[in-house]
Amino acid sequence: MYLLAEGYEVIPVNPREKEILGQICYPSVTAIPGVVEVVDIFREPSAVQEIVDEAIAVGAKVVWMQLGVIHEEAAEKARAAGIEVVMDRCMKIEHARFFGGLNTLGMNTGVVTARKRGKIAG
Repeated sequence: MYLLAEGYEVIPVNPREKEILGQICYPSVTAIPGVVEVVDIFREPSAVQEIVDEAIAVGAKVVWMQLGVIHEEAAEKARAAGIEVVMDRCMKIEHARFFGGLNTLGMNTGVVTARKRGKIAG
């Protein structure tokens, strides 16, 4: 939702859904009509190889694997096909880090972290 709010076109891919966040959902990357620049993977590592193969097939420029998603073999295959690879990173956090914080949520604190704030005993 963050990237949609920031004006990016987001095309969801999920074979079990018809629509996500008001956007038409496609069953695979190769089913998306038109140009796909970035394939952002929110799946378990065992699913990454097939998704990278689809990214290569559509001529994507970047394969982005979200936090906790690491697949070295698939990453190397993507790189060999001329695709840039990002692994184990959150696109929302990285975008916020480069472009001014999490301001769409009213939290432009200048600190970008995935950690929850908590009390420190002392």
